[in-house]
Amino acid sequence: MKSEKSNIAREIHPAVAFIPFLLLIVLLVIVVRAFGADAMDGGSQVSLLISAGVAMFIAMHWYKIPFEVIEEAINNNIRTIGSAVLILFLIGAIAGSWMVSGVVPTMIYYGLQILHPSIFLLAVCLICALVSMMVGSSWSTIATVGVALIGIGSTLGFSPGWTAGAIISGAYFGDKISPLSDTTVLASSVNEVKLFDHIRYMVITTVPTIVIACIVFLIASLLHTPASNMSIEEVNVALKDTFVISPWLMVVPVITGILIVKRVPAILTLSISSLLAGITAIIAQPSIVASIGGGSDFMGMFRGLFISLYGKTSIETGNEMLSSLVQTGGITGMLSTVFLIFCAASFGGVLSGTGMIASITNAMTKRLERRVSIVGATVSTGLMANLSTGDQFLSIILTSNLFKNLYREKGFEARLLSRTTEDSTTVTSVLIPWNSCGMTQSTVLKVSTVEYLPYCIFNYLSPLMSIFIAAIGYKIVRNVKPEVNIIEREEAIK
Repeated sequence: MKSEKSNIAREIHPAVAFIPFLLLIVLLVIVVRAFGADAMDGGSQVSLLISAGVAMFIAMHWYKIPFEVIEEAINNNIRTIGSAVLILFLIGAIAGSWMVSGVVPTMIYYGLQILHPSIFLLAVCLICALVSMMVGSSWSTIATVGVALIGIGSTLGFSPGWTAGAIISGAYFGDKISPLSDTTVLASSVNEVKLFDHIRYMVITTVPTIVIACIVFLIASLLHTPASNMSIEEVNVALKDTFVISPWLMVVPVITGILIVKRVPAILTLSISSLLAGITAIIAQPSIVASIGGGSDFMGMFRGLFISLYGKTSIETGNEMLSSLVQTGGITGMLSTVFLIFCAASFGGVLSGTGMIASITNAMTKRLERRVSIVGATVSTGLMANLSTGDQFLSIILTSNLFKNLYREKGFEARLLSRTTEDSTTVTSVLIPWNSCGMTQSTVLKVSTVEYLPYCIFNYLSPLMSIFIAAIGYKIVRNVKPEVNIIEREEAIK
């Protein structure tokens, strides 16, 4: 027997279901024009809540969907982001402690001596790809190595958008093909595909895309006019005058990397890393900790340590650009991000609980037969899920479940769905300002989503590459006798 919820969901006309999306787009355009760079400090969150309220009004008053159904869906959405919120707070703590302890300044100092401007963006992409592939996490890669690379890029005269684009492209490529990645494991398991079969099949679309991205980054690096040696030397002098620079400080990121590779839970790994960096700050940078805490006695050092973990720190280096770079917000700097994630989860919960997402998707897939149109519809749904739910994990699950029977009925392999889902959800989540990934990376890198979006070559080419490969049909097999729908098969058995 079908549930009341599914019956109601089918009654919502796609045009009506699209109203909240249209309203959100209009509100966001106005908010961006009104608030500019401060749009994510509250305006976008209010836009999401208003759009969610309109969707709830439509569902309850036009389609008589009980509030309890919508409330349960919102609660389920928010429940799934609990661990992500805690990880965000810990990333904020790492951002502060790694900076105050001198870990990030040390990485910047040595990086300026190693990375040449003519290949900088290419090197950034490849470094982040390698690290992310080994640790299986784009978030951890960007919050650690990425922060240092942003600093190096600014010193070499590269715009933050270009550097962030190279960081994100490499990090998400490595995350996508790593067997240690939670999104990769999720996409394969939800679609009942063996993990390494899923990864090997993704290589077909992923490798050509990252090659194109690398070529673009190399050309951009070669065409870049590097900063003068004098300005680079000034930054190096300011770093050495402000921080104790030592290779021994690299012990903190090395231990963090070992914990990640050993598959220690992310929350525990980040907690250990931030506390270890805090202790290192007291040992290696006592004068900086004392200045933050307002004294060199026990209480002053204690305050300095805790403020570096949770609060805003401003370290004067004598170099305006560097002083701006080493400012951190700690845990409190993540509050607007958490605010946005909760609002996005509420908006997504209303849309999924009322069946509006299913209504739009059903309208899109009703007459699909050709592989290009099916893959294209999957990509569109993945993007729409990222826009509405604000979370890549929910988007993977939603897109897979909506298309699983369609792929089976049309005779396409499950690995085609798992690959297309990753091509359209995992890598594009970071391009959406109110998605948990987009907001997190923009906060960590101090570069707005709109600013780095044009330079995330790998991320926005991935869904296009997925459609292109479907168009040429490379390695896409269609069964001569498509499997019948599971429900139809069970009814036939009965």
